[in-house]
Amino acid sequence: MYCSQLISSEITPLGIYDTAGAALRQMEEFMVEFLPVTAEEKYLGLIDKEALLEQPGENSILTLHDSFVKPFVKGNDYFLLAVKQCHTFYVDIMPVVNDKNELEGVVTRDTLFHQLSHLIGVGQHGSLIVLEIENKDYSLGEINRLVESNDAMITQLNTWFDPTSPYHSVVLRINKEEVSDTVTTFQRHGFTVKYFLGEELYRNELQNNLEHLMNYLNI
Repeated sequence: MYCSQLISSEITPLGIYDTAGAALRQMEEFMVEFLPVTAEEKYLGLIDKEALLEQPGENSILTLHDSFVKPFVKGNDYFLLAVKQCHTFYVDIMPVVNDKNELEGVVTRDTLFHQLSHLIGVGQHGSLIVLEIENKDYSLGEINRLVESNDAMITQLNTWFDPTSPYHSVVLRINKEEVSDTVTTFQRHGFTVKYFLGEELYRNELQNNLEHLMNYLNI
């Protein structure tokens, strides 16, 4: 999904001669902490709520030019670049500009979060398994082989590497709701399963004891 496809039709930019008070009211209306500022359609940067609150309400945006932050993406950039820029600049909207530095619109953080959830398959059918693997032992082929040995298929795989640790975190989404057999297979082959989410066939001892008690009381 490209940034131009995610532009909000609601959020409008500020002009340099708008007042701080008007900008704060606009932020409240759109429920954002930042707004883009333009002059003759050219993108100048983002103004943040904190800077506006320190100014008299009648001051113009122009007087705050030095406090603008200037993140942006192009319309043909993949949306993950906008996610990165939002994280880097700690902003809740991302301006989209063209080759002439004209503002085409903004993408909101909520829209990016929604798109990111689609990318990682949050709403997909299946289960989730998180593995911890030593960097030297990481093998995508081996992971895939063990999943397929349980008549399952990897539908999503993400890895996270901590440079201060000798371990990889590997997040798998598989296409089976029942996860117990796959978890057991990983453990049997020496993998550390840090977390899993899905249906389990195994019943714990407490559940068994409760069922035995209920059966006894019904006699």
